[in-house]
Amino acid sequence: MEKITTIELEAAAFRRLVAHLQERTDVQNIDMMNLAGFCRNCMSRWYRQAAEKSGVEMDDYKARKIIYGMEYADWKGQFQTEATPEQKAEYKKTHKHDD
Repeated sequence: MEKITTIELEAAAFRRLVAHLQERTDVQNIDMMNLAGFCRNCMSRWYRQAAEKSGVEMDDYKARKIIYGMEYADWKGQFQTEATPEQKAEYKKTHKHDD
């Protein structure tokens, strides 16, 4: 497969993942962190880092808007719920290095 085709396929898969996460507002970031080890905020940080590596200035605010599909504060206000004690305990167990 040609390199450009690989890049196009990877980009299409990434766009589909972002669209899926924008549709699945019921999936909380802490659940993603507990199950997969990354969340929407991680993706937005990776996006910003890739932009910067390519010489594109971008801050976390703009990157989060791309990943969330709206202002981060709006998403939090509309969709984020308080983490349960069980979710918090699982996070602490699986992310010991984050302490």
